[in-house]
Amino acid sequence: MTHKEITANELKAMLDEGRVLLVDVREPGEFAAGHIAGAVNHPLSRFEPGAIDAPAGKRVVLQCAGGKRSGMALDKCAAAEAAIDTHLAGGIGAWAAAGLPVVTG
Repeated sequence: MTHKEITANELKAMLDEGRVLLVDVREPGEFAAGHIAGAVNHPLSRFEPGAIDAPAGKRVVLQCAGGKRSGMALDKCAAAEAAIDTHLAGGIGAWAAAGLPVVTG
């Protein structure tokens, strides 16, 4: 299955404009160790597409460490016929590699 991917810089622009709800599907310990500001944590181990409540007008983008788990979450979204179809290419690793900030806590 092919998923829509966006780059770190595309995601940054979307976040800056308030057009995206970023969902980090890594486990809570990984999220606490470092995440993208504004991301919400919905771990893949208990991921349910219906539990994601995006504000009107915001596109949901999934993200993990490198792209594998967010792709798996997108497969779950497709199976549930959810409108979520996009993830961050290369995950938070690509974000950090682009020199973009990561927050802890």
